[in-house]
This record gives sequence, C-alpha cells and structure tokens, in this order.
Amino acid sequence: MIIIEIRSEEMSMIQKDFSIVLCGEAGQGIQTVEYFLTHLLKISGYHVFATREFMSRIRGGLNSTEIRIGSSPVSAFVDRIDLLIPLKKGAIAHVKRRLSSDTIILGEKENLDEDFEIENYNFIEIAFSQLAKEIGGAVYANIIASGVLCSLFKASQELLTEFLTNYFSRKGEDVIQKNLAAITTGYEIGTQLSQSGRIEIDLMPDPSVKEDLFLSGVEAVGLGAIAGGCNFISSYPMSPSTDVLVFLAQNSRDFDIIVEQAEDELSSINMAQGAWYAGARGMVTTSGGGFALMVEGLSLAGMIESPIVIHLGQRPGPSTGLPTRTEQADLFFALFAGHGEFPRIILSPGTFQDGFYLTQKAFYFADKYQVPVFILTDQYFLDSSYNFPYFDLTDIKVEKQFIKTLEDYKRYQFVESGISPRGIPGYGAGLVGLDSDEHDEEGHITEDHDIRIKMVNKRLQKLESIKQDSIPPELIGPKKYKNIVVCWGSTYHPVKEALEKLGRTDTAALHFKQVYPLHPNTANYLKNAKTIVAIENNATAQFSNLIKLQTSIEIEEHILKYNGLPFSVEEIINNLQQILK
Repeated sequence: MIIIEIRSEEMSMIQKDFSIVLCGEAGQGIQTVEYFLTHLLKISGYHVFATREFMSRIRGGLNSTEIRIGSSPVSAFVDRIDLLIPLKKGAIAHVKRRLSSDTIILGEKENLDEDFEIENYNFIEIAFSQLAKEIGGAVYANIIASGVLCSLFKASQELLTEFLTNYFSRKGEDVIQKNLAAITTGYEIGTQLSQSGRIEIDLMPDPSVKEDLFLSGVEAVGLGAIAGGCNFISSYPMSPSTDVLVFLAQNSRDFDIIVEQAEDELSSINMAQGAWYAGARGMVTTSGGGFALMVEGLSLAGMIESPIVIHLGQRPGPSTGLPTRTEQADLFFALFAGHGEFPRIILSPGTFQDGFYLTQKAFYFADKYQVPVFILTDQYFLDSSYNFPYFDLTDIKVEKQFIKTLEDYKRYQFVESGISPRGIPGYGAGLVGLDSDEHDEEGHITEDHDIRIKMVNKRLQKLESIKQDSIPPELIGPKKYKNIVVCWGSTYHPVKEALEKLGRTDTAALHFKQVYPLHPNTANYLKNAKTIVAIENNATAQFSNLIKLQTSIEIEEHILKYNGLPFSVEEIINNLQQILK
C-alpha cells in the first residue's frame, strides 16, 4: 500500500456538501465508481447528486463525473471541486479552471500533467494501478477508489460488502472476492487518511434519505410515461434520448409495452400515430437531428388530429453539433416545426418530479386535445441523478378519452371546442375515417374552400381550451419581489440554489414547466418586476423571444450559455450579482 503525502497541512472540509470529480477516458470505469458511490452513500444516509460530461467517443478523450454529497438536498451542478481523482494524463488540464488551492487531488503521479504545479495543490499520491494489479488487474482500480471515498464518508464496511456481493453475484465467486479485496484495500487507505487528519470530511447523514428514490432524468421520464399509460414506443436511437427507449424496453414485459426500434425516424413517428389510431398510447423519443426527420409525420398528426407524445432530448446543433453535450436550443424548433398551422403543447421539466408528473400528464393532454405534446428535456437533465422522496401517486390515473362510436359517427365533427369525439376502429358501429389531405367531417378528402376554413378554425380553436388548462409557472422566493429571474426546463435547480445562496429578499425566480402555450398569468408576474433577467442554455434567448411574442414584454437582461455545458450555481450567482448590483 503506497500513500505519499505531498503537503503536510491538515485538509479539512467542514461544509454542507462536498464535491467530488473523477476525470479520465471512456472505458476507465468512471461510471462504475459513480454508480457505487451514489448508491452506497445514499443508502448511508447522504443526499447525493451526480452529473456527467463526456466526449462523443467510444474510447479515449476525457470525460468527467461530478458527485455532490450533502447533509441536505443537493441537485445542481457546481464548478467547485473539493476532491479530484485524475485517472488519465490530461485530466488536470481538462478541469483546471475549476480547481483551487483548497482542492484535494488523489491519484498517481503518472496521471499528472507535466506542467502541473504540484506545490499549489493538496496532492496525495495513491498507487491505484499498482494496488489493483496486486489484486488481479488494472480493472480493480476504480473499486479501490470507491473504497477510499466510501471510507472518507464513513460508510459501513458491512454495507459495502453486501452491496458488492449482490452487484457481482452473477460474475462468480472469484470476481466477488477480488472486488471485495479491492474495496477493502481502498477503505483502509481512506481510514488512514481520516485518522491522520490529512482529509477530514464532516457531513452529518440524514437517516430519512435511505427511504428516498434515487433516479436519473431518464428514469423519471420513463416512469412518467408508464404512469401515463404508454404501451407503445417506436424510436431510432439518438443520444441523449436513447436511454428512455432502453428504459422502457427493459420494463416492457412488466408493463405490457410494445417497443420498436424503427428503421428511421419517419417510420417511428408514423408507427406511434398508428398506435394511437388503434387505441394504444404511443410515444417517440429523439433528439434534434432525429426530430428533423420526423417533421413530416408531425404535420400528419396536425392534420389527422392524432394524439402523440414526443420526447425531445436537446443537444447542441446545428447538424451533429456536440452530440454528447447539453443545450436548450430546440424550443423554437419544437414550436414552429411542421408545415401549416396546427396547435401543440410543449412541456419542459425542471425537476425529476416534473419529469414524472409532466410526462404522465403529456399523455392525458395528447388524448384530451388530440394534438402533439412535447416533453422537452436536455442531456444535462437526462444524464443527472439525485435522491428525492417517493412520488405521490394518489391522483395518478390513466384517463382515456376515446368514445364508442355510433353508425352516424363523424371523426371530425364540427364542435364549439374544436375537439371532435375520437373513435377507435372496431369499438362501436361507426367508421373511423381519416386522411392526410384536407377533409370533411367524416374524414373524406375535400377541396371545398368553406370547409377548409372551418377545419382550420376548428383545429386552432383547441388552443383556447389548452390555455385554460395550462400549467402555471412556479414562483421561487419572495412573493413581493423587485427583481425576477425567468428560467425554464433544466435550469431550475441551479437557479434555485443560486438565489438561496445570494439571500436577496427582493429577488425571486419564475420557472416555466409549460413553455407553450404560456399560462395566461405570465404577463402579470412580469409586470410586477423592475428588473427581469432570463437564464437560458442557448445563444439567442429563445424563451425570452417567445415571451415577447406572446405578451409583448421584452426582457432586456440575459444570462446565456451555449458551450455545451450546463449552468453552474457559481456562474449564475456571479452574473446576477453583476446585473442586480
């Protein structure tokens, strides 16, 4: 066992949360360490948050994972790194702007950059590779690192043994024993560091956390789809949305879900509409480039008034852009996609609770209003994880809106609300006709000019009902405010934590989880503010422009980010301090 102390001063971290970053190349087991730490520390009673940033390579490049451990809830990305484990040369340079003189670096000298100024940091050398080879191979280095970190947070050794034994139960006794040896080796190193005072972490666990859920954004959306009655999904893989398809496939037998990996995106959206026509509840999951191929199918849904749920996981474009990074730049794409004019609904969850409830509600909205409903997420939302209490399922139910048809049934009957009764083929005596051309009430093709006008008006009339049913924005902070910070989607937690840390009694945030159509009270919230600041992960302030379009209120102050990374809490604090000084 080799531990070399480079600096002798005590390294004490006494605070409410602790930020750990692991950085290396794909294939080095970073996600394995993340999985072990997040689950073991959550079971040990700590609040845990994790998020990833990675390059679009199967192997090589440099990826990092941030894990925050707290005595109270943690659910946002921070720049601050309290402890760094570099697993590959170049890792230091990759995260250097986030390091400080207080950062503890655990690792091997061979993984440090040549120009690394070791005297400016708290560096402790641990020979992970050598110790792993003694146990059975380099693959065990990440388990040793997990043991070190679990020991620093005083996780129970018995808990670690039980967890790893269950995790590797299908790998055979030899694999189990070597992993137990690795975790024990790491645990002993962590104990030495704690007992010597080299690293002291003083976080109080919260026993109630053990009963919390620990989910990713992918799982929140997937579970929401199941709760919404989704029983058909057809998609073509495209990051970061693919994992929703995978999650529903993994649970398809338990929940009677038909899962189809289609040959392309156009096929997938048409399959999902066919599922709705037959009485099922279908969805697609895609990203910007994939959705571009679905636009023709989206217009078809607009014309035939087909319900459909579209999960759009945003990533930077145009074209392939940054395929494994994050951005909020597809709002206008979702809003204006499709030829012709037809209504739609766009939801964008900020929390994982939102991810569950909004996805569940998306199926209700799609069925009720017979329109496309978008769930707009992004890579940061989908690839992050944190703990929170169980969902309240009291009011969760699947409300199917179709009717049993009579012989004189008209699929597109003119009604005041614009929402014609929807029939299902074979359910009743009526004929359920539809056509992609303009049509009359029975669904037959027509070029009658008067009917055309009436049909367009009928479809657009739904927007009035949708607006009255829209989800209000959430006001975070004081009800009497001078300044208001407007945000939407995944910026919820960074903005909320930034405002809490700023501690200003004159500043609130207004978070939108339904971004179209806007809630009727939107303008009233904004008119009460002297200064309005919009925070968005895009370059052109798309949501601010949508607000201006809908309310005539122009937001003049913007905090925009579009380098492929999410907002950190510190960035928001620093920018707000400059604007609101």
